[in-house]
Amino acid sequence: MKKLLAIMLSFTLALSLTSCGEPKAPQDESKPSESVSEAAEKNDTNASDSKIKNGMKIGIVTGSVSQSEDDRRGAEAFKEMYGEENVLLATYPDNFTEEVETTIQTIVNLSDDPDVKAIVVNQGVLGTTEAFRKIKERRPDILCLVGEAHENMPDIGSVADVVCNNDFIARGYLIIKTAKELGCDTFVHISFPRHMSYESMSRRVAIMKATCEELGMKFVMETAPDPTSDVGIPGAQAYILEKVPEWISKYGDKAAFFCTNDAHTEPLLKRLFEEGGYFIEADLPSPLMGYPGALGLDLTAEKGDFAKILAKVENAVCEKGGAGRFGTWAYSYGYTLTAGLAQHAVNVINGESELHEMEDIAKAFNVFTPGAQWNGSNYTDISTGVKADNMFLVYQDTYIMGDPGKFMNSTSVEVPEKYFTIK
Repeated sequence: MKKLLAIMLSFTLALSLTSCGEPKAPQDESKPSESVSEAAEKNDTNASDSKIKNGMKIGIVTGSVSQSEDDRRGAEAFKEMYGEENVLLATYPDNFTEEVETTIQTIVNLSDDPDVKAIVVNQGVLGTTEAFRKIKERRPDILCLVGEAHENMPDIGSVADVVCNNDFIARGYLIIKTAKELGCDTFVHISFPRHMSYESMSRRVAIMKATCEELGMKFVMETAPDPTSDVGIPGAQAYILEKVPEWISKYGDKAAFFCTNDAHTEPLLKRLFEEGGYFIEADLPSPLMGYPGALGLDLTAEKGDFAKILAKVENAVCEKGGAGRFGTWAYSYGYTLTAGLAQHAVNVINGESELHEMEDIAKAFNVFTPGAQWNGSNYTDISTGVKADNMFLVYQDTYIMGDPGKFMNSTSVEVPEKYFTIK
């Protein structure tokens, strides 16, 4: 486990920033204060106790670096921790909406290896449900775990052992609440029809709109090209670069912007640094999501060390005049979801965790996010009112970069019950 210990030691550094102040780990007021480094030391011990049994392999499928870099980096980190002989990696096509059969076959192919005992797919793009169905028919012994399901939640939940999505209900309220606390008067939501057809995103939009109405903010929806369409990623990004100055002029520099697609994030941030406006957090938050490209940062030396990554990003944000206007999660959600679900699978197979226990999922996540606060709950089907044992909605505290930066204590905020029934 030398590789594992070496990697996890990098997490023992506290989130120490220089010119932009010193952030503190979010605290649960019901528990004693604990530094990030102290939490990391405990995680080092816990992580080193868990090993992949002889002959057991874990398969992981993610998007490419160009579409979902954080997801892929989490898979690579898990593979480095446990060894290439124990972890099989694959990627689904960038144009996954047009290549569903390729996606299905890519996932199913991992089950051909008799030593594969669990398969993790992050993100669960179109075809994941059918792929898991085929796998379960031929190999019911394989655990199937999915992060960020794009398909109908009850459908994917009928074949997956664990489904884990960001908490689109709680975050729909909390992102708006945070924007209001920062002084924003308008919230601009940027997306496209394919994403708006997903239950999670359409319900989140409805919650965001209702929250804006309650808090006295203006809510606006803007449409941008789908990166999987004919214009591709370059065309979609060019559109954002062109439109943001117009949107700032129209909605003002107290407007907060949010986009539902990873590829849109970098050009949106780039223009917001130039034109003004706020960015609370990405759809799938991370200091690596859009910020390095928008700020022209080389994070090669900091790879895998999110304390140093956040410090470098925050310093650059401050230098651009963005203090107090740009946020993220301290640790990458996409990175954590990939590696954390794979870790959970290992823990379950080893008999160290319960498959459908939220605390055990959080334990696996904490291997990669020492000191960070998580909150979450089981997914409830809005049409039936049935709570699913195997589907979870999770979120991490929001961190606003600045001088000094600060956590917003989002995980301790009680979301009003009425927002859970909005659709």
